[in-house]
Amino acid sequence: MAEKQKQTGKIIGKEIKNKEAKVANPSVKGMYFYINKLWKEHSAEHILDLRKRMIGWRAGQRVEKIERPTRIDKARALGYKAKKGFVIARVTIGRGGRKRVRINKKRKTKRQSVKKTLKMSYRWVAEERAQNKFKNLEVLNSYYLGKDGKYYFFEVILVDPNMPEIKSDKHINWICSNKNKKRVLRGLTFAAKKSRGLLQKSRQLKVRPSLGSWRGKGK
Repeated sequence: MAEKQKQTGKIIGKEIKNKEAKVANPSVKGMYFYINKLWKEHSAEHILDLRKRMIGWRAGQRVEKIERPTRIDKARALGYKAKKGFVIARVTIGRGGRKRVRINKKRKTKRQSVKKTLKMSYRWVAEERAQNKFKNLEVLNSYYLGKDGKYYFFEVILVDPNMPEIKSDKHINWICSNKNKKRVLRGLTFAAKKSRGLLQKSRQLKVRPSLGSWRGKGK
């Protein structure tokens, strides 16, 4: 009996040591963790590589379809999947503010202003331009790539709601509903809601569901 108790005690002691060793060891990080860390730290090599890429992006089209996302970690976190029905578009937007086109016919002088449009973020504008380029797709989300002295660069994730692979996917088939048709043009993406001030509820910010509807409540 004494020998059996010693053996069981040794086995239990080994199991406890193994559990303590597992707890003491740091958890192993995945590939996407280190990719995200590389984009956040902005090392010298990464900055040089990004500058070289921007030279090619400036020479390309303002809205260009690409084969695979540049930031695979960010794209996967926002819902991208490497399957049929998903499209990635890189959008280049000029910096320095967006001014309205000056109208010089049949307008009062005070209506001919060219003041800047500040209600929309650059990211929201990038999503709308991608939507206007690919009219049969729906914008899922977008993320920031970088900027230089003249342009901002974004990548927009688009989904084809008519593809059978999308309709059969329970995680993304919600975008096939008519309620989400042209969602970016109606301000329903994350970037649009952030620009509209809908991420936080407040009695001082009368923006729900929109400024236009709020102003019409008193009529």
